[in-house]
Amino acid sequence: MAYIQYGRSVLRHVKTIKDPTHFQSTESVLHHPLLYAGQGVRYRKLEVILTTTIDKLGKAGETVKVAPGYFRNHLMPKLLAVPNIDKYAYLISEQRKIYQPKEVEKVVKAVPKTEADTMKEYQTAANRLGKAKLVLKRFIKVDNELRLPVTKDELVAEVARQLCVSIEPVHLHLPSPLSSLGEFEVPLRLPMSIPLPEGKLQWALNVKIRRK
Repeated sequence: MAYIQYGRSVLRHVKTIKDPTHFQSTESVLHHPLLYAGQGVRYRKLEVILTTTIDKLGKAGETVKVAPGYFRNHLMPKLLAVPNIDKYAYLISEQRKIYQPKEVEKVVKAVPKTEADTMKEYQTAANRLGKAKLVLKRFIKVDNELRLPVTKDELVAEVARQLCVSIEPVHLHLPSPLSSLGEFEVPLRLPMSIPLPEGKLQWALNVKIRRK
């Protein structure tokens, strides 16, 4: 009720001012916030140009609308924004051309793999398979017999996990699953074009199955 009464007092004070030369007093009353609220008039926002990127407001060089008090008390003292007028707009655009030149797009062309590159990758993978030892842990029943035998698919999955080499079940020569503890050499069926290391007759994968 106090605010309403105060607003009515302001309106009565405006009506009592009849002297047109009383400009300063009339201006101060007409800009009273309560009078604006009573008449349904709101303060207009200012259009400014941002000189730097501000979170939740805009990027550098963009034109945004902000409250006059926010621009006057925060943006302008810190030179974070300037008024949206022609000379400032031209100055900001010229500075952006100097300090933020446009990046030249680089076109990256995919170079197709040659046969030599492919064979080099195969050779690297084969050497890793031949030198490494795959270690598996399994539960046993009796007489070192595994509860669940090790199949080709399990070996392929373990090779990918432990050695980071991708192979297919057809690359393993395993007539029957491994069903006991111990060390095994599982022959590998790799392309004949991959040269064997000196002293080896075939590629093989060393597998060791331990008690879990």
